[in-house]
Amino acid sequence: MPYMQTILFDGYCNLCSSSVRFVRRRNSAASFHFIPLQSEAGQRLLQKNGINIKENSTVVYIKDNRYFLRSSALLHICKDLGKGWQFIYYSLVPIPTFIRDPVYTLLARLRYRIWGRRNRCFLPPPSSRPE
Repeated sequence: MPYMQTILFDGYCNLCSSSVRFVRRRNSAASFHFIPLQSEAGQRLLQKNGINIKENSTVVYIKDNRYFLRSSALLHICKDLGKGWQFIYYSLVPIPTFIRDPVYTLLARLRYRIWGRRNRCFLPPPSSRPE
């Protein structure tokens, strides 16, 4: 089995849950794991990797013993999806993080108002979660 990349996301956010489904459909190699930040497994992974985030509004992407946060996480996920999605990575990664992340943070702050909030935490199918 190939090394599994792990995406930690806000399980109550409709935008985040839809994004997980979007990535799952395009992940032909089945190389991504998806874990809600609010879950025990998510909290253990954050602690194990020394990741200190205060809110569930930050997407975290863990790959090859490295982690990426916010806009960098999204761009690296696009890169690892392959095919045409790498174009997004190569187009936007030259933009400095200090410009990209405030845009990410603004959308993260408004995500419940724009896309809504789930009543229950979204759990991806067991095949998409670590064992």
